Amino acid sequence: MELFEVKFKNSMISQVSLLNRITHYIVRRKGKQMRPMFVFLVAKMVSNGKFEERTYRGASIIELIHTATLVHDDVVDDSNRRRGFFSLNALWKNKIAVLVGDYLLSKGLLLSIDHDDFDILKHISVAVREMSEGELLQIEKARRLDITEDVYFDIIRKKTATLIAACTAIGATSVNASYDEVLKMREFGELIGIAFQIKDDLFDYSDSKIGKPTGIDIKEQKMTLPLIYTLNHCKDKDRKWLINSIKNHNKNKKRVKEVIAFVKANGGIEYTSQKMKDYQAKAMTILNTYPKSEYRDSLETMVNYVIEREK
Repeated sequence: MELFEVKFKNSMISQVSLLNRITHYIVRRKGKQMRPMFVFLVAKMVSNGKFEERTYRGASIIELIHTATLVHDDVVDDSNRRRGFFSLNALWKNKIAVLVGDYLLSKGLLLSIDHDDFDILKHISVAVREMSEGELLQIEKARRLDITEDVYFDIIRKKTATLIAACTAIGATSVNASYDEVLKMREFGELIGIAFQIKDDLFDYSDSKIGKPTGIDIKEQKMTLPLIYTLNHCKDKDRKWLINSIKNHNKNKKRVKEVIAFVKANGGIEYTSQKMKDYQAKAMTILNTYPKSEYRDSLETMVNYVIEREK
């Protein structure tokens, strides 16, 4: 990871000094870097510890694309903070933030093109397309509040899981794994990504201090699994009250707390937690097809972390 950080920093270098100041700020405020770790650990697990320069490039591409999407998300959400730091749009305004996001995206794509890593480029291009589709599908459905459980899983598979699926697929691709093995690792990443997003949605109903205010999804009219389950399993009168609360009273703190309490009392949290564990179990089934190794053990730790994390 230390060597990766150097390579990642170098991948962002520009001849424009303003860009270099901003990318230096981005590197300083890095997050958990879970996605590059998935690239490295999968690469080592499927190749019995072998490693390629392509693996570093794959991890850098993932981190460049992921960072670009976060920069753009902060602009779209008009958010001033990210991981406890000021967001780029808070410090340099929206225009510069959008341009920096575009720059990072182009650097990620060029990093693969410049080294003829077209197989890696395909994985990341699919992820960018699906992430955009997932976000737009969520916005479309939030306006009408007509989301079903199937549509919810389609949204989170595209919005969140596709990038983690790209990490695990790129990890395998970077060490020239077979087509079938790449597909298997892609499925593994997708399952983890779905479990990760379900955990994120559960935080909205949590009392713990996670840096995300409780009820924020309800305020933004995001239809997450605890709410979808409750809407589908409550009386008509309660259903009308819930929909009215989300549509017309989503900024009322007292009403939002009442919605959270109703979802908790009607099995929404238990159902959602079980679904998350089901996806974790499916991911572990794939992982257990590989012989025991320190890389498999580390991946198992990461899969467990996804659903046990506190933020």
